[in-house]
Amino acid sequence: MAMKVLVVGGTGMLGAPVARRLKADGYTVRIFTRNPGKARAEFGAEYEVAAGDVEDQPALLAALQGCQAVHISLDGGLDPDLERRGAENVARAAATAGLRHITLLSGTSVTQENCWYAGTKAKFEAEAAVRASGVPYTIFQATFFMETLPRFVRGARASILGSQPYPWHWVAADDYAGMVSRAYVTPAAANKTLHVFGPQAWTMRQALQIYCDIARPNAKIGAIPFWMASLVARMSRDKTLQAVLPFFRYSEKVAEEGDPAEANTLLGAPATTLEQWCKKQAGGQR
Repeated sequence: MAMKVLVVGGTGMLGAPVARRLKADGYTVRIFTRNPGKARAEFGAEYEVAAGDVEDQPALLAALQGCQAVHISLDGGLDPDLERRGAENVARAAATAGLRHITLLSGTSVTQENCWYAGTKAKFEAEAAVRASGVPYTIFQATFFMETLPRFVRGARASILGSQPYPWHWVAADDYAGMVSRAYVTPAAANKTLHVFGPQAWTMRQALQIYCDIARPNAKIGAIPFWMASLVARMSRDKTLQAVLPFFRYSEKVAEEGDPAEANTLLGAPATTLEQWCKKQAGGQR
């Protein structure tokens, strides 16, 4: 019988590729979501859907019935602490249900020293909850995902907030999803915290330039100072901008951390280049 995996956050930008890769690799996949109608429309009848919220322990326990593993992919947005609360609840439920494996998406800069930023603190504490659960785990401390690049573009303008001087090894979500899938059948991946890096390092501006040159050639790239972005967010009441501003202030101060060698050896190195990913996006937009 194929392993059944509950994907928490399976309709999200980074949870959906994991769900699809697991299904393609022969797993039975159950999506845990607050919007079951959306999940059924997006994934179809081949996927199971369980309705519920990560802060509802009985719903989590019900969703985990019959599962052997759970993948956690949460994005708190304006409520970053949701990642901590959600991971704590899932880890507790996984232990009660006797699961064989938990996987968690975290970030490459998640260290105790960087917990001055609320989002990192939430991820740091989420990791701690998973490690303390007693269930074998694999934590993926991933760098920037290529899938975030379209969010930098609005209409004909592509914008960087601040100077963003540090290079990041941008990774494709499909490559990362393959690593998650292989972790469940790789005993040596149990109880590991692994760094996920793509094959090339680019600053945000360099990565955005490559994306726009290939997929959005009419977009003009510019940098917006934080003071101006803050003013725009406040006056326009743009909740998306309000949510991302603290993160970009943070990413301007911290660099990519960790070594991907162990992850690459155990689960296979991400191989998709940014140029390859962008060409695929451009093809899909035609």
